[in-house]
Amino acid sequence: MPNFGKCRLKVKTRMSKTRKIYYRKLVRDNIPGKIKKKGSDLSFKILDQKSFEQELLRKAGEEASGLPKITNKSALIDELADLIEVIEEIKKVKKISNSSLLSARRKNKKIKGGFNKRIYLVWSSDDGYRTNERKGGES
Repeated sequence: MPNFGKCRLKVKTRMSKTRKIYYRKLVRDNIPGKIKKKGSDLSFKILDQKSFEQELLRKAGEEASGLPKITNKSALIDELADLIEVIEEIKKVKKISNSSLLSARRKNKKIKGGFNKRIYLVWSSDDGYRTNERKGGES
C-alpha cells in the first residue's frame, strides 16, 4: 500500500452494506462522479503533491502492464491514450519539456538502438548489469 505521507485529507465516504472493492490507486477526476451516478458508495482522498507524483509513476506502470493482454486495435488505442495521458501529467508535474524528452530519446536510441531487428534476449552471462524493469520470469 502506498505511503500517502501528510496528505491534505479530504475524505468523502458513503457507507452501505454492500461488498467493497479496494482499489487504492490514482484515478481520473471524473471517476468518483461516475461511481456516485451509479448509486454506489465510495471513499477517496485528495493527495498532496509528493504522494500525487509517486502515484502517477505507479499509474504509468499500471497502464503499461495492461498492454500485453489487449487483443484488438481499438482497445490498444484506448490503453495507449491512457498511458500517454499519464505520461503527459508526469511531464507536467516534473517539469520535463518535450525537447528534453526528445533529446533523451535520441540519445538512448543512439546508445541502445531501436527495435527494428526485433531482437528477443533469452539470456546472457551475469555481468552485474541490472535492469530497471520487473522480472517477468526466469527459466
